[in-house]
Amino acid sequence: MRKRDDMKTVVEKDKTNTRLSSKERIENIITELAKCYDGEKGSLDFHTPFELLVAVMLSAQCTDARVNIVTKDLFQVANTPEQFANMELKDIEKLISSISFYKNKAKHIKEASIQILEKYDGKVPSEMEELITLAGVGRKTANVVMLEAFDNCQGIAVDTHALRLSNRLGFSKESDPSKVEQDLLKKIDQKYWRLMNHLLVYHGREVCSAQKPKCENCTVYQYCKSKGKF
Repeated sequence: MRKRDDMKTVVEKDKTNTRLSSKERIENIITELAKCYDGEKGSLDFHTPFELLVAVMLSAQCTDARVNIVTKDLFQVANTPEQFANMELKDIEKLISSISFYKNKAKHIKEASIQILEKYDGKVPSEMEELITLAGVGRKTANVVMLEAFDNCQGIAVDTHALRLSNRLGFSKESDPSKVEQDLLKKIDQKYWRLMNHLLVYHGREVCSAQKPKCENCTVYQYCKSKGKF
C-alpha cells in the first residue's frame, strides 16, 4: 500500500472534490481502491460451491486467514452436504473449535446440509431467494456464494469492513447491513458491484480498521467523511 499524499495536497484535492458529482466521486474512489487491491477475487479457499458456503458461514466475525487454516483440515474430513448431515454435531464443533461462535456455526452447517439434501437434491441452490432460506445464510453469505461460486453478482456483501467504510466514505448513514447494501446498490453503478464486493473488505482489513485506521496510507483519504474523528 502506498503512502497517501501529504496534507497540503489532500486539502487541495478536498477543494476539487467538492466540485465532483456523486457519480464522479464514487468512480474516483473505486478507481483508487482498484489500484491497490485485486477486486476480482475473494480470499477464501474452496473447490466447490458447498465448500464456499461452509467457508463463508465460518467467516462471520472471523478472519478469512483463520477460516482457510481450519477448512484445509475440515474439508479433508468432510466436504459434502451428505457428510456433514451424517456427522454428530459435537464432531463438527470439534473440527471448527478455533473459529469464533463455533457452536452456532456447527449447528447451522449441519442444518443447512440437511436442507440441501432434502430440498435441493444435494446441490447448493444457485438462486438468491433459495440460498437465503438455508440455516445461517443471510444476504451477505448469499451474495458471496452467488458471486464466487456461480459467477452471478446479485448485490454487494456487507460485512463489518464494508459497513464501516460505507459509513466513513459517505455511501450510507445506516448501521444495518441490509440497509447499507440497499444504499450501495442505489449509488454504485451495477458494473462496479463485483469489484465493490472485495475492495471495501480488503481496504477495511489493510488500512481502514475500526480503532486505529492507517490514514497516512489511505489512497482515498481525501474522500473520507470522518477525517480526524477516529
